[in-house]
Amino acid sequence: MVAGLNVIVDISHHNGNVRFEKLAQAGVVGVIQKATQGQSGRDPTYNSNRTKAKDAGLLWGAYHFATGSDGVKQAEHFLDVVSDSAETLLVLDFEPNPTGPSMGLEEARAFVSHVKEATGRYPGFYSGHYIKQLLGTNSDAVLANCWFWLAQYGPTPVVPPNWPMWTMWQYTDGAFGPDPHSIEGVRFDRDTFNGDESQLRRLWGIEGNA
Repeated sequence: MVAGLNVIVDISHHNGNVRFEKLAQAGVVGVIQKATQGQSGRDPTYNSNRTKAKDAGLLWGAYHFATGSDGVKQAEHFLDVVSDSAETLLVLDFEPNPTGPSMGLEEARAFVSHVKEATGRYPGFYSGHYIKQLLGTNSDAVLANCWFWLAQYGPTPVVPPNWPMWTMWQYTDGAFGPDPHSIEGVRFDRDTFNGDESQLRRLWGIEGNA
């Protein structure tokens, strides 16, 4: 597998009761949790997991699962649920929506622009084949301001032309993709960071600016 700092997992309520102290003991540094979906959905475990993760000394991030509706309203809902975004890594999850309309490029631009206006920084942009399908070989000047989180469960990361490199790579969903899949015997979505730990903390806004 491509070299990187393999110290991040991403979760949602589907992960059930996560033992964050075990993740920290196993060398995990950061956790990114689903916070919201669409204009009103929220993950019921978000607040409790944030408290537990921070108590375990882990960096905390939040992602929004995009749907095909007003991008600004989705961003407002996301930021309202996240509440304190100062040391929370923010991400737009841009992938096909299996239960309804999927977010388009114009809605994505509106979402990331509103997050930038509200917080002073662009969110990360998580996607895989969907953004490659929509952009092809073209570029998008607004979305290019976001750092890129690649979703691809193969041995070699392939980044769309809109970004010079991946910042994070979700290389497995706990079943497909290169090893390792599990931590302490439990399977997770696992993510590699393209840099060292000091750079990871800067991305998070913990030490200096992203």
